[in-house]
Amino acid sequence: MLPKNRRPIHPGEIIRYEYLQPLNLTQQKLADALDITRVRINEIILGKRSITLDTAFRLSRFFNTTPDFWINLQMNVDMWDTLQQNKKEYDKIKSVA
Repeated sequence: MLPKNRRPIHPGEIIRYEYLQPLNLTQQKLADALDITRVRINEIILGKRSITLDTAFRLSRFFNTTPDFWINLQMNVDMWDTLQQNKKEYDKIKSVA
């Protein structure tokens, strides 16, 4: 369920505060371990880039989580953003029931 009064936490924040800082990892070390660019990691951490399926599989392997964990975090952010952008239009739609 989406929060009503705030945007869900972007997966990039989870990476930064729940993984990189406690494990004393740099963005570069993570990027090297995942075999992706540091720019890609940095954009995710800054919330400028979404978690793709490819990235979800890489993160899940490295952090011993599941791809679903990362995709669900991203999906919640995407759903929130879409709802906020289109709320007035969605409110016009009447239920069939």
